[in-house]
Amino acid sequence: MKHGIQLNVRMRLAMLIFTLAISCAAAGALGQQSNSDVLDPGPRADAVDAGGFLPGLTTAQQAQASDGAMRFMEPETFTGGLGPLYNSGAVHACGACHAQPNVGGSSPAASAYPYIGPNPQATEDYNAYSATNIIPPFVSANGPVREMRLVYFHNSDGSLNLNAPDGGVHDLFTVTGRTDNTTCTLAQPNFAQELALGNAIFRIPTPVFGAGLIENIDDTTILANQAASQAAAVALGIPIAGQVNRNGNDGTISRFGWKAQNKSLLIFAGEAYNVEDGVTNELFPTQRPTPGTTLPPGCLINSTPEDQSNPGLAGPAVNSDVTAFAAFMRMLAPPAPAAATPATLQGQQIFSNIGCALCHTPTMTTAQSTEAAALSGVPANLYSDLLVHNMGVGLADGVSQGGANGQQFRSAPLWGVGQRVFFLHDGRTSDLAQAIRAHKSHGSEANQVIDNFESLSHRDKKNLILFLRSL
Repeated sequence: MKHGIQLNVRMRLAMLIFTLAISCAAAGALGQQSNSDVLDPGPRADAVDAGGFLPGLTTAQQAQASDGAMRFMEPETFTGGLGPLYNSGAVHACGACHAQPNVGGSSPAASAYPYIGPNPQATEDYNAYSATNIIPPFVSANGPVREMRLVYFHNSDGSLNLNAPDGGVHDLFTVTGRTDNTTCTLAQPNFAQELALGNAIFRIPTPVFGAGLIENIDDTTILANQAASQAAAVALGIPIAGQVNRNGNDGTISRFGWKAQNKSLLIFAGEAYNVEDGVTNELFPTQRPTPGTTLPPGCLINSTPEDQSNPGLAGPAVNSDVTAFAAFMRMLAPPAPAAATPATLQGQQIFSNIGCALCHTPTMTTAQSTEAAALSGVPANLYSDLLVHNMGVGLADGVSQGGANGQQFRSAPLWGVGQRVFFLHDGRTSDLAQAIRAHKSHGSEANQVIDNFESLSHRDKKNLILFLRSL
């Protein structure tokens, strides 16, 4: 064991050009503050208060979480399970993407920053073991780690079939040319074609700090918070709505991923292992081809699942990698905020006054847990309602997942945002003020809140950003 709203093509192309232009500009100017209009001072440069485990774990729980952390960083080989298609994993596995500001975070920082970077997709993963991949034009050393999804399938003549939504992940790299592979030859996606057609959309990794607390928030708590927030919104004249995304099998509320499409950390880990690293496992036991295709026999060299539990072993070694990953994420503590200042306290009040807290709920309390006392009855200061909201055409990606349509996204948890570098689902900006403003477009539930933000004085906007950077 190796430890639905469809956008037209022109709109998609315009969004793509905007995304690439913004992300490149942001990466190049990250942290630069040359004029009085700049609101975001950039990531906090103080101590990294993310990546540790929850307090109060037992010795056995600590050992299990530590074992998961080790496996989270282990690279894969083709014969050991990597690929034949992958986005990362050839060098640092899961930890390559979940790296900022510590293992378990989001896309790593540019190399100029004191934490982790540069982007391993552009510096290590694409050519590991002498692979012949090219670096996609939307991936750069100083830009975010990205996965690519396609909005539509193609007709036989190469044109888009607007009646056939795709939505699946098209992995960036293949094992072709690697020295650990002599049997599998696959082509990378036709990036130029998809970009020209405006058919490519992007996602960056979601942080998993405090994920066990999020997993242990009861459905009734989420629904009660939804009702209370809607009542408060009506009182403020803000027409927010939002809805839960429910698991299609048991009807309970799902909560992980950009569209809250995954029910649990185990499902989240199993899907990512298969989709991002190409490793089959007990939850996703079938080798994954590019959506709409099949894999040639030379790419199917291992028995499946490649990752499985080991009932003959003792201690954490009995776990599959996927189970170990889930245990690691479940036991990660939430990021610790910086010490409050008069400016951040003022910003916190403004955050509530203008309506941000209606979707980014500051706190929900977890249920009782039979797995760990550290997860039981704990205030989770996640700054999210875990609902999906219509964010309008400006952020729409045309991809539906579960009950979330192409314009809906989960309210991203904001704990730890102070030390993040890239924002929004596709990493299009490194500027928090720009990320806030991107919430406004035709159809967005956040339009009134963003109007409230724009009506603030420069000082109040600055204090709001300082509050967010303190989280």
